[in-house]
Amino acid sequence: MKAAVLVFPGSNCDRDMAVALSAAGADVSMVWHKESKLPDGVDVVAVPGGFSFGDYLRCGAIAARSPISRELKAHVERGGYALGVCNGFQVLTETGILPGALVQNASTKFICKTATLRVETSSSAFTARYNAGAEIDVPIAHHEGNYRVDEGGLARLQDEDRIAFRYTDTPNGALDDVAGILSDNRRVLGMMPHPERAADVALGLTDGTPLFASLAEALVTA
Repeated sequence: MKAAVLVFPGSNCDRDMAVALSAAGADVSMVWHKESKLPDGVDVVAVPGGFSFGDYLRCGAIAARSPISRELKAHVERGGYALGVCNGFQVLTETGILPGALVQNASTKFICKTATLRVETSSSAFTARYNAGAEIDVPIAHHEGNYRVDEGGLARLQDEDRIAFRYTDTPNGALDDVAGILSDNRRVLGMMPHPERAADVALGLTDGTPLFASLAEALVTA
């Protein structure tokens, strides 16, 4: 598995993401936002958490217009895999790769804690090693994690089994408790919680490890 981790000014989870992907067996490249091309042969592009461009305008809005984000979109349109976490999920919605938007938490406060998620589907390259219905503990750290989408968009996510994770106790007001969603071809996952912060015993949490192992396994057998 060959992975690229995008890096924007203000990214602060890029190294964590690279470590989690490397632990799953990936050959990881770090790609600066001004680059106009991804490394040859990249299987999966990871868009990490942080505060890209200081979250000016809207979270992820400026990053979505960086040169590398155009290449990210082309990669996805070719059928490539992508994973966007926290600010990365915001970037994926701002590029139009995933539907909906992430807005201010209902509490209007920044939330940093461990959240319990319910795995809603095991039918994806990211969730195959989980059992549907399983509950996992994954850290969250965001101010704009409140997922919104129109009524038709939510119905499509529900009907097409594209809600990957839901909060068991929604911390941010997210519509339908959404914590993570899949693209229509199921090769892109955007989620607000941080699986890379729950992928090593040294971190005290390992419930994110199966996500990276699932992805590695899917790409090996693809």
